[in-house]
Amino acid sequence: MVACFPIDVRRVLVAACRFVRRGVVRSLVALSIVSLCVVALALVGRSRDPGLAQANAATIALNRSTNISTTSSTTSGYYGIPFEKTPSPAAMTALGRTMFFDPALSASGRQSCASCHDPRFAYGPPDDRAVERGGPTMHDVGVRAVPSLRYLQNVPAFTEHHAETDGNDSEDQGPAGGNNWDGRAPTKHDQARIPLLSPFEMANRDEAAVVARIAASRYAPSFRDAFGMHVFDDAALAFQAATLALEVFQQSPADFYPYDSKYDAYLRGRATLTAAEARGLALFDDANKGNCASCHPSTIRDGGLPAFTDFGFVAIGVPRNATIPANADATHYDLGLCGPERTDLADHAAYCGMFRVPSLRNVATRRTFFHNGAIKSLEAAVRFYAERDTHPERWYPTRGRSVRVFDDLPARYRANVNDEPPFGGRRGAKPALDTHEVADIVAFLKTLDDGYRPSPAR
Repeated sequence: MVACFPIDVRRVLVAACRFVRRGVVRSLVALSIVSLCVVALALVGRSRDPGLAQANAATIALNRSTNISTTSSTTSGYYGIPFEKTPSPAAMTALGRTMFFDPALSASGRQSCASCHDPRFAYGPPDDRAVERGGPTMHDVGVRAVPSLRYLQNVPAFTEHHAETDGNDSEDQGPAGGNNWDGRAPTKHDQARIPLLSPFEMANRDEAAVVARIAASRYAPSFRDAFGMHVFDDAALAFQAATLALEVFQQSPADFYPYDSKYDAYLRGRATLTAAEARGLALFDDANKGNCASCHPSTIRDGGLPAFTDFGFVAIGVPRNATIPANADATHYDLGLCGPERTDLADHAAYCGMFRVPSLRNVATRRTFFHNGAIKSLEAAVRFYAERDTHPERWYPTRGRSVRVFDDLPARYRANVNDEPPFGGRRGAKPALDTHEVADIVAFLKTLDDGYRPSPAR
């Protein structure tokens, strides 16, 4: 029965059934979750706008996170936290928003979540630095480029064996899902704790240090109003409340998935692509040219507008970025799925060099690209795909006629690098995309920026 529901509703129904089986949710609460799913299904069925369907699914997610029993000390799991009061979605969204923009939550007092995830740049980096500065004195730097936080509301939990729901369900498409470049954070609240405690980001000593900062903040009374007067008595409980509020804020449709790009308007029949944009879309989808849609699907699926990512993992052999301080150590390699930030898959050699496929929505707002920020323009990023194998000397270090291809991967892992089109051409051959075609794809990618406003009718 569950299989007939749209994908987002289906996930929540499955989650509700799982909670019931585990005894995490009381029967009346489980019934309310299922009722919400049915209401959302009715709304989805009436809606001709895929974006509205996804906004309805987000409402369900908010209610799921708050309709869990908070009075029983026997409940288990993150969403079974026994808060003194049941916080409303609106209260958690407001608290999450306030915390997201509060630099006082960092050890330096100068860095907030928004310092790196700037809403002016689609909750991505505000500059062209490969890695951002942070730490107690704002002099430490990380090892990876800052990803955008937009359009992550449907990221599935990490799995090593992903199967699409709209094709051959038996086909194992390999690892997919999870938050961060390496998928190690299963949920938004898991992801939220990482920068709060990272020594080269907000650099709090521990969870108690974060809680102490919140307890001393101007919004501490609102925190008590939402979660209970004694929420700060238990630092672990208060930290979970904080990460839950950050998670709920990141489910705010207006902030994190507005679906208001020109391409969204085009899919809704409310805008027309220019000739260059239309050519770019055709090249983007063409399996023998850009082949971009193989990892960044561009079509409506399950009634929802495209996320422009399949949430999978791929190794593409991005050049080593010498500007990252950690790379001064010639023995240091960022291997993505198999470490060093992620440790549970360190013995999976076939995963080394793989990073999660990011959404291409708002990609034109960025000034640094790929997991290590090695490439500094969107045009160059597209050219890299077209020329990596046919003209490697344009991208990798050379010595005479020798080119050190895939120089940011140890030799034993270089067989993991993807060679599907537009990769795979013979050295010296014509690239899969010429200069004009690269420009057309860039023109199309710019239609994915949020905030499109059509020109007034004359």
